[in-house]
Amino acid sequence: MRKFILIWFGQLVSTIGTYMTDFALTLWAWEITHSATALALMGFFSQLLRIPVNLLSGIIVDNINRKFLMILGDAISAFFTIIIGFLFITNNLQIWHLYLIASLNGIFGEIQRLAYQTSVTLIVPKSEYTRANSLNSSVHYGSAIFAPALAGILFPLINLSGILVIDFITFLIALFTLFIINIPQPSTSDYFRKNTTNKLTFGFRYVWKNRYLWNTLILSAIFWFLHDLGASVDEAMILVHSNNDSQVLGLILSSAGIGGVTGAIFLSWWGGTKNRLQGMSLGFMGAGIAKTVFGLGRNSAVWLPAQFCSSLNFPLLGSSETAFWMENVSPEIQGRVFASNNLILQIVSAIASLLGGILADRIFEPWMMTDNIFSPLFGTQKGAGMSLLYVLCSVGMFFVGLWGWYSRKRMRN
Repeated sequence: MRKFILIWFGQLVSTIGTYMTDFALTLWAWEITHSATALALMGFFSQLLRIPVNLLSGIIVDNINRKFLMILGDAISAFFTIIIGFLFITNNLQIWHLYLIASLNGIFGEIQRLAYQTSVTLIVPKSEYTRANSLNSSVHYGSAIFAPALAGILFPLINLSGILVIDFITFLIALFTLFIINIPQPSTSDYFRKNTTNKLTFGFRYVWKNRYLWNTLILSAIFWFLHDLGASVDEAMILVHSNNDSQVLGLILSSAGIGGVTGAIFLSWWGGTKNRLQGMSLGFMGAGIAKTVFGLGRNSAVWLPAQFCSSLNFPLLGSSETAFWMENVSPEIQGRVFASNNLILQIVSAIASLLGGILADRIFEPWMMTDNIFSPLFGTQKGAGMSLLYVLCSVGMFFVGLWGWYSRKRMRN
């Protein structure tokens, strides 16, 4: 596990810097637009070019040195950080710049993420898959603890340009850890070197022929569609209900990080369920319940514990999902199979991100300004429509988990 731990540490440090920048850019975008659609579009554009690149990312990862691809992805991200900093200090930064950079960064970020994901099986024993994936979950949640708090403290002192410098330094740390570690590269058959058509369609055909894999992918796709649809409006919802209080938003993000790290630590000790689909379903249901409570809340007294409980479930569901695919797909074809799965999930996520802001601003918000059957629960004030949309998505997430729980044995057929 020593190789994995070193690479994991570099990714943790880098992600803290990235999340600091994301937090600062979210506040900047909200200040100039006050639009849920504008924030949701940032998520949409980050996924936009990931979709076509996924057609080739599996082939690239299975045929090109994965260490090189990880280094390239981090280097490109550092370059785009410099671009944003230059635009900001010259007073030329506009919202469309963030959309464009998010789209371009998504290309290399997707390849880097896939190279990292498929390298885990080459440097970690099979018995440690769940623990390794729970540590990977803690990269996200550990960063979410510190990044909002640090950004909130430093932003008034060093503004966005200073935070971007910190982000750039963290990229250098991640690059250093990758340079000093040797990552094995799996062998590739001559058949796949010669047959381009089979390369492009292999992952889809492999999953389609295995009904257990296909049914599990459909279950995940529905869950993540509902999750991302609600997530596309959650920051705008919080800012509206908190009277644009960035400290409240930062505390909620930190609470998410604490919950996620707590869940990851517990999962590392426990090892997870033997039935991976069972672990996914439990996580789906737990997240759905906690997010429903969150959406019904109007202040930090409800939001903070609800967010903690929500994030507590994601290391379990995420690690179970990743371990499921690692155990059912051999390492030499994981790049193509994982890329095919990612393509489907990213299409779902992009659609959800695009719909979220539009549904909130054009349908749910105007509708909730008048009395209706949901008014006694959500009110008629600004933000009520976003809360209703968020709760509907959360309830749907619970029922997806319930479906997975009761059908986990039949899904093999």
